[in-house]
Amino acid sequence: MTLANYCLIVAALLPVVCAALAKSKGYGKRRRDGGFDNQDPRAWLSQQTGWQARANAAQANSFEALPLFVAGVLAAQQMHLDQGRIDMLALAFIGLRVVFIALYLGNQATLRSLVWALGMATSIALFFA
Repeated sequence: MTLANYCLIVAALLPVVCAALAKSKGYGKRRRDGGFDNQDPRAWLSQQTGWQARANAAQANSFEALPLFVAGVLAAQQMHLDQGRIDMLALAFIGLRVVFIALYLGNQATLRSLVWALGMATSIALFFA
């Protein structure tokens, strides 16, 4: 398995990490005390504010960024492009996504948007690696 394939797994898990962060405020509390409501998780999440709300938004964005990245890695490998370059771009994407999530949580909108654009460019570059 290539490094880029491992990056596919990491990219697929990033939304799960964001979801866990978004829900962390409610762990260990009873539902009636504002704890996480697994019977209606979307409604509970929609009531969150601050960094928990941003973590939930980062989760959604991570899911949105995933298909283009997956397609880029698989297309590059299917076209037998240079695997070292594919691996480098895949690692760059993961690094950019981690920074993106951190910037999202930290409420750094302008810088976050720049990092998002770089991540998208990295996914597109995979098609031409």
